[in-house]
Amino acid sequence: MIIKQAKFLTSAQNLSQCPNYNLPEIALLGRSNVGKSSFINALTNNSKLAKTSNKPGKTRLINLFGINEQFIISDLPGYGYAKVSKEMQNQWQKNLEEYLLKRDTLKLLIQFIDSRHEIQKNDLQMQEWLEYNGLNSIVIATKIDLTPKSKLLPTINNLKKVTKREVLPFSINDKRYNEKILNYIENTLL
Repeated sequence: MIIKQAKFLTSAQNLSQCPNYNLPEIALLGRSNVGKSSFINALTNNSKLAKTSNKPGKTRLINLFGINEQFIISDLPGYGYAKVSKEMQNQWQKNLEEYLLKRDTLKLLIQFIDSRHEIQKNDLQMQEWLEYNGLNSIVIATKIDLTPKSKLLPTINNLKKVTKREVLPFSINDKRYNEKILNYIENTLL
């Protein structure tokens, strides 16, 4: 698959505010600052499409992007550390669960895990929740260009073992991983 057209569609606080585009949808999940927005920008070859930040917790809404007029990518608020109130984090969690369980057009969930670190407790909790709810998901191992080459394969294999899911490596600096990810998306959605 080649992405020829990508555009920001809308932001929404919760599921009821999300328009139905009658297209298959992919939701991006992960800890705050794991690289979900950078992933969108790298995949679409548009560095300004999704807003990125070095500060965790900048994505506070469900952001929808149209890709090739064939499918939707939804960038969801990150879980984990963010400088917001506990009440706000609880509201995000409620909105996230509702979206993931009730969005009819949702076909694939991509959980992003930072390859530089051991898998975090809240990553494992999310993985267990996805499994418990029988949701179709894969893992993207981000920031692999910052993982020493000697540790890359063991890191990927460990993530596969722990998450019991397909794990695809990703780097914003090395475009060779994009083709495999796009092929996986195409085979799943189209």
